[in-house]
Amino acid sequence: MDNNVPASGGKGGFGSLFGGSEYSNTELSGVPLTGMSPLSPYLNVDPRYLVQDTDEFILPTGASKSRGRFELAFFTIGGCCITGAAFGTVNGLRMGLKETRAMGWTKPRNVQILNMVTRQGASWANTLGSVALLYSVFGVAIEKARGAEDDINTVAAGTLTGMLFKSTGGMKGVARGGLVGLAISSAYALYSNWNHIKGSSSSNLY
Repeated sequence: MDNNVPASGGKGGFGSLFGGSEYSNTELSGVPLTGMSPLSPYLNVDPRYLVQDTDEFILPTGASKSRGRFELAFFTIGGCCITGAAFGTVNGLRMGLKETRAMGWTKPRNVQILNMVTRQGASWANTLGSVALLYSVFGVAIEKARGAEDDINTVAAGTLTGMLFKSTGGMKGVARGGLVGLAISSAYALYSNWNHIKGSSSSNLY
């Protein structure tokens, strides 16, 4: 046997059998271990092409990346109905237990508590669902009329919702409902833009 044959770890090793190239420690010493910019010695592809700088989904022409008021209306109405039903159930249970305190744990008491729970749950779900429906309708209508989506639509829709919801109470009810809707919608608009306001104020300081 010829002892001068190079070992398998040299330039003629297993890497050359598969068409690859061998890299010594000296050749790899200048390759940084972090970052995606340099060409990797282990892959025959530039890693820069693997970085996704754009969105991975396709939007129709003219479509927005965020959901509009019409799409959010279904979530708003359903969420308000579920929230109202849950709150009404808890309130009905509290009222039922309070009104039947003098009765023992009998079947009539259980039936009365159950009736109170279902009545209060349906009432609160109907109330909050109606408010959410009015708010969504006003929001979509104002957005289509103005051709823009901003906090003005939110405040206007909230104010009109409060006015219409309390319209059965006369002019005082309309004014009171409008003020309540204006306050709630303004508070929501301020909360949704709080990070932007903080960022603007901090940038002005520096």
